[in-house]
Amino acid sequence: MTKEDLRIVFFGTPDFAVESLDALVKAGFNVAGVVTMPDKPAGRGQKVVFSPVKKYAIEHGLALLQPVRLKDEDFVEALRGLRADLFIVIAFRMLPEVVWTMPPLGTFNLHGSLLPRYRGAAPINRAIMNGDTETGVTTFFLKHDIDTGDIISRERIEVGPDEDAGSVHDRLMHIGAALTVDTVNHIIAGDLRTVPQSELCGDEQPTPAPKIFKEDCRIDWTRQSADIHNHVRGLSPHPAAWTELSTGEPSPLLSVKVLRTARTEAPAGLELAPGQVALAAKKAWAGTADCPIELVTVQPAGKRPMAGADFLRGLRLSEKDGEIRFA
Repeated sequence: MTKEDLRIVFFGTPDFAVESLDALVKAGFNVAGVVTMPDKPAGRGQKVVFSPVKKYAIEHGLALLQPVRLKDEDFVEALRGLRADLFIVIAFRMLPEVVWTMPPLGTFNLHGSLLPRYRGAAPINRAIMNGDTETGVTTFFLKHDIDTGDIISRERIEVGPDEDAGSVHDRLMHIGAALTVDTVNHIIAGDLRTVPQSELCGDEQPTPAPKIFKEDCRIDWTRQSADIHNHVRGLSPHPAAWTELSTGEPSPLLSVKVLRTARTEAPAGLELAPGQVALAAKKAWAGTADCPIELVTVQPAGKRPMAGADFLRGLRLSEKDGEIRFA
């Protein structure tokens, strides 16, 4: 079988998936169809927005399906009509068995972690939030339970101590695209050597990476500074760690996103209770369980991102004050 003979249907929605779809098209593979999420309204004007994968499919003249329900008979029949040999799934919904068992060569997924670590919807965020120093991407064949199928290939990267989820996402997006193409080439060549995930676990249990909700993003200032730093960078730039500011006045709490912190050494003598904020040495600081952490970039509700020190100056907080704190 050649690239031209192999019929691929690609499932995906965000930019992370577009990179791999583009790599397949540029490598000369026959993408017989693309499946993406239905259009949805977004923003204040609730304007209908196309997914990045849909935009790419339209620009390149690829057949497009946007099912509301993946078990819908009309969608399943339309999918069969594409006569695909292989399905590829990247950053999409969980497929029902009637779909992923359809192609004769199977269905494989590109996942943003080193499986069996971080099974679930938010592998990149969770790895950084936990302070991991390495992560990667994995291709694996789908099975009934999510992210449990036999592994085809993995690619590792190191994660810097100040690197955030956005940076790691972009690096994995490019590495994953190359791994996707490489996986398809091995499928065509018929020389795959898959490995059950159980053989890679050893004594370590698979790590869950559940979807992140708003309350998961709230900063707990009673934790150690290292944990808070990892929490912030693991959620930056999206969905972003957040906290609430209390000035001690009978006014509503102000919601503030914390986009970047730094574990720089605080000025001598600066002691802050957990959540207490202060200006010192022209920098913004917040107290934690062990030592103050620098607030490099924050975003108050309704405003643009700004330097932490500028934000505190806007509150008219002098370097001698310390009565304002995060709740």
